[in-house]
Amino acid sequence: MILVAVSYANNILNLKVAESEFSTNKQFMQTTGQQLDDIAWTPGRTQTVSFLSKFGTVKFQEMALNYTFRIQYHNGTWKDLTMTGQTGIILYNMPVSHYSIGNNTFFRLPLSANDSFLLTESTAPISQVLCEEKPMSDGSYATIALVPTMRMLTSTIMTQNYFKFYLPSLESGTNLYRSQSITMTGNGTSKLTLSNVDQVTISVSFPTDTTALGFDPSFFNFKSTTITLNDSSTPKIPNNSIIEFYIGNVIVAIGQV
Repeated sequence: MILVAVSYANNILNLKVAESEFSTNKQFMQTTGQQLDDIAWTPGRTQTVSFLSKFGTVKFQEMALNYTFRIQYHNGTWKDLTMTGQTGIILYNMPVSHYSIGNNTFFRLPLSANDSFLLTESTAPISQVLCEEKPMSDGSYATIALVPTMRMLTSTIMTQNYFKFYLPSLESGTNLYRSQSITMTGNGTSKLTLSNVDQVTISVSFPTDTTALGFDPSFFNFKSTTITLNDSSTPKIPNNSIIEFYIGNVIVAIGQV
């Protein structure tokens, strides 16, 4: 009886520890997203964020998303841009054997977060934090994911309208796993400027290799995978606008020397 009681107590204790770890790493991912906005536009800037991990693991998934851009010039001609935004995502995975939030559960953090991959407010984030549980190719996890998204800013200078789009692009650095931390380093910013633009379409797709692992449209659960500016739910781009795309390259390394 004593052994049974001790085993039961240990199971309850481990469940509570795993639950606390999962809750703590919700905040870790949100903090990491805020740090990402600080370094994506400053080459060489580095930030390290620590996390707690006894039952779960933190990993980087390369090339999980691909953002593409299409514009319409004032003369009516459409053009697919060669500039694209391929990006990885940061994951915290808790095996459901330790802690479960419920099969097929999905929500964003904060709970009031927008489900579009493009936000237009000046204070809009450039990432989303997703919490979910679904079967993946390598098992079932309660997952917290940091997903890069886009921010759009508008301005008018001397009657000229400007639309600026910002997207962080995450790529894997040297993963040492010697400490429970993530280090992000700004690795340069790409810029593309286009004039006489009347319309912009932005799409997000999911590479086949990562889709096969479970990172499909249902994993990200965006409201739409294609957004065309000038439709009824987005800001209107005035004729002959200047469009600027910024992609901030960020190296993500797990652990430190």
